[in-house]
Amino acid sequence: MTKAKGWAPWPGPQIDAIDTEAFETLYGGAAGGGKSDLLLGLARTRHRSSLLLRRTYPELEDSLILRSREIYGDQSHYNASKHVWSWRDCRIRFGHLEYDKAVQTYQSAQFDLIGFDELTQFTNFQYEYMLSRARTTDRTQRVRVIGCTNPGSGGNDWVMERWAPWLRDDYPNPAEPGELRWFKRLQDGRDVETEADDPDGVSRTFIPARLKDNPFLGEDYRRRLQLLPEPYRSQLLNGDWQAGQVDDAYQVIPTAWIKAAMARWSEDGRPPLGGLKPMVGVDVARGGDDQTVLALRYGNWYGRLQKHAGRTTPDGQSVAALIALALADGGQANVDVIGVGASAYDIARMQGLSVEPVNFAAGSDKTDKSGQLGFLNKRAECYWGMREALDPDGGQHVALPPDSELLGDLKAPRWSMQAKGVKVEKKDDIKGRLGRSPDCGDAVVIAQAQGTSKKHGPLPGRVFLGVKWGGG
Repeated sequence: MTKAKGWAPWPGPQIDAIDTEAFETLYGGAAGGGKSDLLLGLARTRHRSSLLLRRTYPELEDSLILRSREIYGDQSHYNASKHVWSWRDCRIRFGHLEYDKAVQTYQSAQFDLIGFDELTQFTNFQYEYMLSRARTTDRTQRVRVIGCTNPGSGGNDWVMERWAPWLRDDYPNPAEPGELRWFKRLQDGRDVETEADDPDGVSRTFIPARLKDNPFLGEDYRRRLQLLPEPYRSQLLNGDWQAGQVDDAYQVIPTAWIKAAMARWSEDGRPPLGGLKPMVGVDVARGGDDQTVLALRYGNWYGRLQKHAGRTTPDGQSVAALIALALADGGQANVDVIGVGASAYDIARMQGLSVEPVNFAAGSDKTDKSGQLGFLNKRAECYWGMREALDPDGGQHVALPPDSELLGDLKAPRWSMQAKGVKVEKKDDIKGRLGRSPDCGDAVVIAQAQGTSKKHGPLPGRVFLGVKWGGG
């Protein structure tokens, strides 16, 4: 196809990104990796209908639009009011998605290339919705999506999770740069790796590009990046995605505490049953891709989470049936009673099951273990209690099952101090940043609210909602 007047791909990562057969490509990882130029050059030379995106219009204007004028040259092909370049064989549209609802702008559109510049600035919802716009009726034209980015920004976690085989150091089957892997979406909403011959599989890859790969940026730029404070220096200079995992100053539960609890876990670590019955935390799905999750806790030990797609638990009766199975040998269930959970609780109680309601929206009159901090509501109280249970100085030695969703959910919430006490951000806010509902984390936190009956294995702790708080 047509050559871009002011652009030619570099040998190495840009050529690899052009040649990869992946439908989804994550490109970059460090400053100076030629991310914007790759999108502009690829759109002009290999595609007929392209959409190139930044999160906000000012960012778009100062990056892609400005650079396109330098690369494409003849301004007569550019419609500044529509932000569109047009040639006989090629059309390139610039867009921005400042808010999630902005995706509706492209509801009926189709593009054979969709490029995200600084992907970690977008939400997971925006990215997944726009995948549906990547299509064409021209059988000779390939279709693909490229996300160019550095580590960091608000979407760091969901990007790491989507490209986990390349970016997560704890992934059980890591992938090499440029290697193709295939993924599919299960009916329960989970995104899982599959085989190349799976008819539902879609290919992905990651191609790292760093400053050293850029023939036009030299030592002066590298020295300026060296002056940045951590973690920005490691992120931008070295493309270090793990540096992007530095805890937020207002993260409720430190990541290291969660990982330590998972490292203590073993499949056969459940305490001897005897008179010890399970305490079950039940987070009830509110529909869509949310999950109904049951977390069974025996003392300090949590079993593997039981996850059910929201569409398989559409009403209180179906959730009550799951609770009944979990309590087949006795025990107690703490049930999230917001929304459909209220129906599940009522039905389970009428069936004679031992259930307690947990309403995160209710007020709280408790304090933290120091007696100094109050809580805005039960959500804050419960999440702070989970923090105290996982605190290595607390001596409770909670063991959590290794689960990437659970890890992401528990480390996601942020807190702030309000006049009435500690506030933990709302579930919907976490969902927007995480790219999914933190159902696994909520289930574990709900299970940590512990019954007063000795058969549930009570621990020393304060009392709320008629139950004690402790580690198990």
